[in-house]
Amino acid sequence: MNIALIGLGMVAATHVQAVQSAEKLHLSGVWGRDSAKTADFAARHATRAFASVQEIAQDPAIDFVILATPPNARRDIVQELAAAGKPILMEKPIERDVQAASDLVQICAQAGVPLAMMLQHRAREASQALKTALETGALGEICTVDLRVPWWRAQSYYDAPGRGTYARDGGGVMISQAIHTLDLAIWLLGPVRAVQAMMRQTALHHLEAEDWAGALFDMQCGAFGTLLATTAAYPGGAETIALQGTKAAAHLGSGVLEISYLDGRKTRVGAEGATGGGADPMAFTHEWHQSVIEDFAQALRSGGQPLATGQSALAAHAVIDAMQRSSESGQKQQVQQWG
Repeated sequence: MNIALIGLGMVAATHVQAVQSAEKLHLSGVWGRDSAKTADFAARHATRAFASVQEIAQDPAIDFVILATPPNARRDIVQELAAAGKPILMEKPIERDVQAASDLVQICAQAGVPLAMMLQHRAREASQALKTALETGALGEICTVDLRVPWWRAQSYYDAPGRGTYARDGGGVMISQAIHTLDLAIWLLGPVRAVQAMMRQTALHHLEAEDWAGALFDMQCGAFGTLLATTAAYPGGAETIALQGTKAAAHLGSGVLEISYLDGRKTRVGAEGATGGGADPMAFTHEWHQSVIEDFAQALRSGGQPLATGQSALAAHAVIDAMQRSSESGQKQQVQQWG
C-alpha cells in the first residue's frame, strides 16, 4: 500500500521510520507548507515531494494518508482528502476542541472515508494484556483509577511558535501530552461521567495554556479516579495507570504491566522502554507507530475497524473539555458523551 505523509514537524521522522520498517507499505511522498523544507525532507528520506494536498488527493496510487500537521491546520486538508475518498490516519489530537474534533469525524463519516488516530499506547503489548485482563474479569470490579503523567519540557519547547496556545494546539499538557494516557484509560475502562479539575501554569514555564492539570473523576464503570498531568516535573518520568480491583491491583508504566493478585500471585508482561517524558520529546521507539500504521493498513484491506477510530478518540476530547469548564467554574462538570 502506498502512503503519503502530510506535515513535516517533530514527529514526521518517526512516521517515516515506521512506514519504512513495515512490510508491504511504501512511503510514496510527503508534503509540508514550506516547499523548500518539503524538498529537503523528501531528499533526505528518498521519497517524493508533493507540490500540494490536491496533488495527493488526486493521485490514484495513494492508498491512505498520514496527517501530522498541528490541529489548527487540518480542517481544509481533511475536507479535500475526504472528498477524494482518501482514508486518513491522523496524529492526536483530532482538533483543538471537542466540537471541532467531532466536525472532522463527521466530515469523514459522511464521505464514507475511514479515519483512524495515532493513539499508539493502545497498541503496546502491556496495554493489550491489561485490556484482556479487564475483559476476562481477572482484576474483579475496578474500584479506583490513578493516572499520572509526570513529564518535563524545557522552556525552549514552548518557545516554538504557537506551541502551548489555544489557537494552534487547543491547550497545554492535557491535549498535547496527557491525552494519550487519558485515551488509554477510557479505552480500557469505558467512559468518564463527571470531573472536577484544576488547570494551571507553573512558574517553570511561560505559555498561554496549562502545564499542570489535576482532576478527580467518576467513571461509568463505577470506579473513582484521580489524574495528575504536568510538563513541569523535572527530569520527567513515565506516565502510569494504576487500577485497584476487588481481585487484584494493576500497574501499567514504561511499557510494563504488573498485576498483584490479592491471593499473593503476581504477573508481569512487557518490556521497559522510554516514552518521551523527559527533555527529549522524541525519546521513544518508532515501533508503536509502526503497529498502528500496520493495523490501519490491515483494516483497509479487510474492511474491518482500526484499533483507534476517530469516533472513539472523541471521548478523551470530551473529558478535556469538561476539565477546562470545571477549572474555569470551580465546579464539577458532566462529561458530554460523543458517539
